[in-house]
Amino acid sequence: MKYLLLGHTPAADWDAASAEAPSAEALAAFAAYQEFERELRATGEFVTSAGLGHPAVSTTIRRTPAGVVATDGPFAELKEVLASFAVIDVASHERAVEIGSRIVAVLGEPIEIRPIMGEDFGQDATA
Repeated sequence: MKYLLLGHTPAADWDAASAEAPSAEALAAFAAYQEFERELRATGEFVTSAGLGHPAVSTTIRRTPAGVVATDGPFAELKEVLASFAVIDVASHERAVEIGSRIVAVLGEPIEIRPIMGEDFGQDATA
């Protein structure tokens, strides 16, 4: 079963990290995450991961009564932003939670876990 792990961070922390060089603590956490990613590659559970660009350079497309409109940024005011994602392919939801928990322990930010829908629309990976 494939799961999408969404990494969130407070918007203020994101802005501070964008303006400064990474702290020694942040670099150590990233190195620990990279080591964990190597473990998941070795078990065959890792699919992919990436950090995301700053929300200020994102675009949101919405359908409005006037038609489809593209606007800068995701929302007017952000308290928390989506900072990264990873895709894993594991045997169970419990394993996905175990992996997500290890990432939170290393990085300290919340992780949202969502099953990735199966090839048949409406059928998720837990079915």
